[in-house]
Amino acid sequence: TLFSALADPTRRAMLQRLARASMSVGELSSPFQISKPAVTKHLKVLERAGLLSRDKQGRVHHCKLEPAPLAQAADWLSYYQKFWETKLDGLDAFLQEEEGSTTDD
Repeated sequence: TLFSALADPTRRAMLQRLARASMSVGELSSPFQISKPAVTKHLKVLERAGLLSRDKQGRVHHCKLEPAPLAQAADWLSYYQKFWETKLDGLDAFLQEEEGSTTDD
């Protein structure tokens, strides 16, 4: 759900705006040339992913970034980055060794 939400450039841009400050739906959607129903769909995707919370004050909905899922994703990605770096370093060492034994022949 998280990576699906982050896959869309409009949603990523919305999150970047919310990283600076919480804002109303109108303020959040103002730079985007999309319909109100499309904005609502984007916000629902972000809410389902846990990246956004909304608070209603009167008739105005205020949106706030919820960064916890991003931190969890960063931790997950960091683990696999270290895993693959270790594997690739091992492969590099193996290839260097093979190259050295080939030139010795």
